[in-house]
Amino acid sequence: MFKSIKLNAGLAAAALGALAIGAATFSGSAAAAPLPLFPFLLTPPTEAVQPSVQSMPQVQDEDRSAGLPARLKRQIVTYPTREAPGTIIIDTPHTYLYYVLGGGQAIRYGIGVGRDGFTWSGTQTITKKAEWPDWTPPAEMIARQPYLPRQMAGGPGNPLGARAMYLGGTVYRIHGTNAPETIGTHVSSGCLRLTNEDVTDLYSRVNVGTKVIVLPMTDRRADLGSAIR
Repeated sequence: MFKSIKLNAGLAAAALGALAIGAATFSGSAAAAPLPLFPFLLTPPTEAVQPSVQSMPQVQDEDRSAGLPARLKRQIVTYPTREAPGTIIIDTPHTYLYYVLGGGQAIRYGIGVGRDGFTWSGTQTITKKAEWPDWTPPAEMIARQPYLPRQMAGGPGNPLGARAMYLGGTVYRIHGTNAPETIGTHVSSGCLRLTNEDVTDLYSRVNVGTKVIVLPMTDRRADLGSAIR
């Protein structure tokens, strides 16, 4: 009986010794390579900031010609002419621009033309096309209006609007406008203006070399273009 109790005490002591050795081993290992306290908290990866990209403003989706009289809105009309398809004819008295389609038809656009004393006539060709063009007022215009800027970068505030087509070696252009209420009026210094929507449409149809005929203000023939229903 006494031997059995002594044997059990020895086994218990041995077990306690093994536990102590294991604890010491674990403590040494932990001290050598400490584990993170919160391994589930990860540092998020750094994302590169993308540089901003600036682009020229686009023509607005909204049709700003909605407030124009019906006669000044872009439309296909009957237009008898001997001029070749692709020719542009400016009807100054009636403030129309015709793009000849052929077969007795044309696309008619409402335009603004030169004010009194600034109309002109003749035949020219388109020698240059530009999107959102810069504006450099000619010397003659600056002489009349010295407050004008010497140059203005292209954009929504530019008087030339969204597109410009330059006529020969003259200072005149067919261009857009940010003031659609001036369509159908005699207000410019000789240039021919369309709404930005219309000038963008015309711009897509013409090429450098396109023939442009500007009828004189004294040509008071009846309007030849009648809308196709």
